[in-house]
Amino acid sequence: MSSWIDTHCHLDAPEFAHDAAQVRARAAALGVGHCVLPAVELANFEKVRALAHAGGDSYALGIHPLYVSRAQDADLAALDAALLRHRDDPRLVAVGEIGLDYFVPELCQSPLRERQEFFYIAQLKLARKHGLPVILHVRRSADQLLKGLRAVAAQGPGGQSGQAPWRGIAHAFNGSTQQASMFTQLGLKLGFGGALTYERAQQLRRLAAELPLETIVLETDAPDIPPHWLYRTAEQRAAGEPQGRNEPGELPRIGAELAALRAISVAELAQATTRNAVEALPRLGALIGGKVAVD
Repeated sequence: MSSWIDTHCHLDAPEFAHDAAQVRARAAALGVGHCVLPAVELANFEKVRALAHAGGDSYALGIHPLYVSRAQDADLAALDAALLRHRDDPRLVAVGEIGLDYFVPELCQSPLRERQEFFYIAQLKLARKHGLPVILHVRRSADQLLKGLRAVAAQGPGGQSGQAPWRGIAHAFNGSTQQASMFTQLGLKLGFGGALTYERAQQLRRLAAELPLETIVLETDAPDIPPHWLYRTAEQRAAGEPQGRNEPGELPRIGAELAALRAISVAELAQATTRNAVEALPRLGALIGGKVAVD
């Protein structure tokens, strides 16, 4: 059985409130050896940390753009303090989930547009200050995210090593080939998950098939972005069919679909995406031990 890393799942979500441990155990039994749990707001920082420690996983701390409407400026100071407090925790692997969302209408208008942009730049600076990678929320916002990454990198050196100015992941990537190239040139990997399993997502499937293998990591975003086999239309739901719940245990099947798109073996894809995840989030290397060889 191949071993997989789910680089983005929200086991702290209300959907998993009663069975998070069982969900994680099911995923492990299916070959998901590690999960990265990004926070979305100050209130869940300690929960994702506790879940990561309980499950042998890892976590990221950050304030999601969908939550900036209820965040306070003081939350940035609290994030800074938490990153300092847990700096020696090997399971803290990134600042995230942070980013920009230009899909939700109210986030595209003042004052929330400026507010989420302020939080994004402030958190990029905290990532530089603490020498951590970033996990980015990218929804109709790739160009503005890239602009922020370049601007903060230009302000001075951070804790990132190597030639590229950043490490991390552009989560749920759904941009253009040119945008993909720009993110990877800055040092980020591109997250792909359940959305690539829909035949109608032709552009995304083309990207997933054609981008260099070394740029791709896998994720579920559970409980969000269910793969096609879990999705139910409004008519089906009205007829009493329940919407399937996305879980990290779906990752191997998503991976198998991506391997088929790329015409490579499942084992090759699992090994490559695991290696890529460690390059994006270097602290994963020590956590997963000898499961993958990383140059």
